[in-house]
Amino acid sequence: MKITKAKIYLTEIGGRHPVLVRLFTDEGITGVGEAGIGYGTGATAAAGMIKDLAEQFILGADPFRIEALWSEMYDHTFWAKRGGPIIFAGMSAIEIALWDIKGKALGVPVYEMLGGKFRDSARVYANGWSFRCDAPDDYARAAEKVIEDGYTALKFYPLGTPVKDNPHGVFRHVSRRDIDRAFENLAIARVKAVRDAVGPEVDVLIDMVAEATTDTAIRMGKRMEPLDLFFYEEPVDPFDYESLKKVSDHVNLPIAAGERCYTRYDFRRILELRAIDIAQPDINNTGGIMETKKIAAMAEAYSVRVQPHLCGSPVATAAALQLVACIPNFIILELYPYRIPEHFAMVDHAPELDMKDSHLPIPNRPGLGVELVEERVAPFLWATCNSDE
Repeated sequence: MKITKAKIYLTEIGGRHPVLVRLFTDEGITGVGEAGIGYGTGATAAAGMIKDLAEQFILGADPFRIEALWSEMYDHTFWAKRGGPIIFAGMSAIEIALWDIKGKALGVPVYEMLGGKFRDSARVYANGWSFRCDAPDDYARAAEKVIEDGYTALKFYPLGTPVKDNPHGVFRHVSRRDIDRAFENLAIARVKAVRDAVGPEVDVLIDMVAEATTDTAIRMGKRMEPLDLFFYEEPVDPFDYESLKKVSDHVNLPIAAGERCYTRYDFRRILELRAIDIAQPDINNTGGIMETKKIAAMAEAYSVRVQPHLCGSPVATAAALQLVACIPNFIILELYPYRIPEHFAMVDHAPELDMKDSHLPIPNRPGLGVELVEERVAPFLWATCNSDE
């Protein structure tokens, strides 16, 4: 079997830009993957990276040789070594699509090739419900609705400021220079309002999005300690592992980080420092399914649990479910259930639609368990690469 063609889709759905790749083989089997740059800035760069990688390393290759192809991309792109989100997002998208092909060819879900199931479903927390909230009462009312929808855990951004009149419901990230005492007090009030609204049995997760200086992160974290948070995510800049360690040493809350760390090589330092309690590798930008499984194994050796970061299309969700099915130190999975219907219609059956009692079942279909709906993604076709063979 050989890879004969790659189609790259730069989509625009609900204000986000999921970047998808579909690999074709000479035996008619296809596989789909996603680059984890569908939000923020960089989707076009990720699409271009997938195109470059496909043309140089993937077309004409045997899709079963996943580790060898990953190593080729890592060793011979030059920029992968000590690389960042764009190159590893491109590598991740391709690697995930290769697993999808291999699973379909063998007639098994991806998790069967990674050691088999450790669990039949994954506990999830709801994200994306708070983007239009501002006052603490707004957060409280929105959180109550999430619990009514069946979730037992939810995450939000106490430092976020909603962008008024934006049709997609987005918030502006705050600069660390803008966190004065009044804004800090507002953020704490938002967290307290949510905790009071949902009660003690619901898990509340806080994401600081690396928007605080070390002193501010410590002070705010200590003020949140009585609120019994499930975790305190990205309190400081992810470049600064030593500051993260300092926060961890001074704040009595589980510290989570990792969505902006890439490959096992980046995670090694953060684990060696014992700066985190929960690792958050993003399967779609840290190197793919196998690379994330290796990171999870490293984390297990340091008694660190894993919550895969997830902020993409249903393709990303499907890939995450295949991985969390078979890692022992999995704790919870991120989910964005409140996106527009077109987001979930990109595939034939979005895993998100199967949520029950804050759990998603692990799909049992071959490969990732999802197929792109051609008429939904065709308008977003960005590039097509064909083999010369």
